[in-house]
Amino acid sequence: MPHIDLPAGEPGIRGPMRFRPETAKPLNELAEVLLRGPSTLSRGERELIAAYVSRLNACTFCELSHSAFAELQLEQGRALVNQVKDAPDSAEVTPKLRALLRIAGAVQRGGKNVGEADVAAARELGATDVEIHDTVLIAAAFCMYNRYVDGLATWQPADPDDYLERGRALVERGYIESVPTASAA
Repeated sequence: MPHIDLPAGEPGIRGPMRFRPETAKPLNELAEVLLRGPSTLSRGERELIAAYVSRLNACTFCELSHSAFAELQLEQGRALVNQVKDAPDSAEVTPKLRALLRIAGAVQRGGKNVGEADVAAARELGATDVEIHDTVLIAAAFCMYNRYVDGLATWQPADPDDYLERGRALVERGYIESVPTASAA
């Protein structure tokens, strides 16, 4: 049961966003830029980073929703998403993405855990400064989003298939059109 009176039937971050749409707007704008804006990393790869960090943070809603968003945008689908979340060092991703996932994992443990060797390894594998920047910011943002969802004890469905319909809508329309417009407060 949520710690505050959130709108009924709204899972995960959707309840708090509907509760305070004025804070939902900038949070969704940040997600739109990081996960869907122009980038040399695909949308699926960026969603995969978000899902991975959310798994590390044990945030069911964010893990499963961003897993679905990644699955729908990656050719290898759910199988690859699960590989990355379960064993990123042996997952069938590019060496560059593997290095970026290591950076994301370091950020999840604490920003100061990202070392010069992590960044150098990513660069040696072709990561640009923008890709490194965006990986760090995606990981940091998802630590915040995860704590927002879990800190309010939101309702979080446990079946990965429950996230696919919302995932299809998000893949088509993006995060900006997902901003709640009515406050329950």
